[in-house]
Amino acid sequence: MHSDAVIVGAGVMGTSIALELARSGRSTVVVDKARGIGHGSTSASSAIMRFNFSTLAGVATAWESRFHWENWAEHTGLPDSADLVRYVRTGLAFLDVDIAPRALYLPLFDTVGVPYEEWDTDRLTAEIPGIDTGRHWPPKRLADDAFWERSAESLGAVYTPDAGYVSDPQLAAANLADAAVRQGAVFMLNRAVTQVVRHSGRVSAVLLDDGTRIDTGIVVNAAGPWSGRINELAGVGDDFTVSLRPLRQEVHHVPGPAGRGGTGAPDMCLADIDLGVYLRAEVGGGLLIGGTEPECDPLQWVDDPDSVATDVTKAVFEAQATRAARRLSTLTVPNRPRGVVGVYDVTDDWTPVYDKTDLPGYYVAIGTSGNQFKNAPLVGGFLRTIVDHTENGVDHDRHPAVFKAPYTGHTIDLSTFSRLRPVNDKNSGTVLG
Repeated sequence: MHSDAVIVGAGVMGTSIALELARSGRSTVVVDKARGIGHGSTSASSAIMRFNFSTLAGVATAWESRFHWENWAEHTGLPDSADLVRYVRTGLAFLDVDIAPRALYLPLFDTVGVPYEEWDTDRLTAEIPGIDTGRHWPPKRLADDAFWERSAESLGAVYTPDAGYVSDPQLAAANLADAAVRQGAVFMLNRAVTQVVRHSGRVSAVLLDDGTRIDTGIVVNAAGPWSGRINELAGVGDDFTVSLRPLRQEVHHVPGPAGRGGTGAPDMCLADIDLGVYLRAEVGGGLLIGGTEPECDPLQWVDDPDSVATDVTKAVFEAQATRAARRLSTLTVPNRPRGVVGVYDVTDDWTPVYDKTDLPGYYVAIGTSGNQFKNAPLVGGFLRTIVDHTENGVDHDRHPAVFKAPYTGHTIDLSTFSRLRPVNDKNSGTVLG
């Protein structure tokens, strides 16, 4: 079997890349060990669309991605009659916190053109009734008496009205896969890559666990938390300046308090690094709650993504739900945990790697879990640009490729996502980037 390109991973990143490589005229095969599209990290995504990043490229990418989600039928080329995901525009309040001050990202908003409002404490209270506006930094464990102390200091927020969330992350990947198939891509599910073959100094084939050999000159690793394994098979990674490791994560669901309309959850998403959580509304009036990796909580690094326990734990649920209830006084913490468990593929600075490698023909779109779902529509274009640039003989390390954003017109420097970049010390060090 032969294909111009093989993509490892059928999550939202792999399907986006498949669509763009197929659109470029390349025969494309996508391989995934799961039985379905988007069954890995994608299915555990909170799918929040926000614009707060610590780099110009990060903000520009998120802002451009918003227009692709809003024009999803146009982006995918699927008919309006298809079962397409929706972009739910709710707005997002990013609460003040010292490690991600307004001075870090508001100049980037101004440069990119992201609309925002600066809220003081009174405005925050008016917009989100029942909110505790106290500063509690740093986040603390529930057993720490200081967690329950009343704060003498108050905080405000920066509100971005165009933020929101995608209605169904797994369906988003399925939409991209359907679009890729219409362009000629082939999906081989329930198959695992066992070998990446080299010949004459470049990638030449991949071998699968059922004995299939796919001869190819291009391989893209978009395997999420399994990406480290695939890199090992390819013998790449020694020159990376950033490291990647799988991280177990829990996202929880609770009934929401009354919002401004009298029913359902608060109207907007809430990013609260100050207490260590983020929240967004769920269909039916519930709330989705995730954590921001506060230093007081041990991170659950894993060596084998396949061995991770998939049931939510009472301890993590209580920590995240209680922190959310500390912020929203009308929120009730249920006795029984409910939520989803995922394994994220994260880098040292929570910035992904979209790049070529030192093995010609082998490319990576990795370290994306947790904060890059929102950018999935552009990731396919990023990899197509890098592949075209490199396969045409240009050294992406010395002369980085740039991506021209079709909706906003911004030029995005893809060296921001280089495997050789300095670790971004301006990053918040959390899933919020």
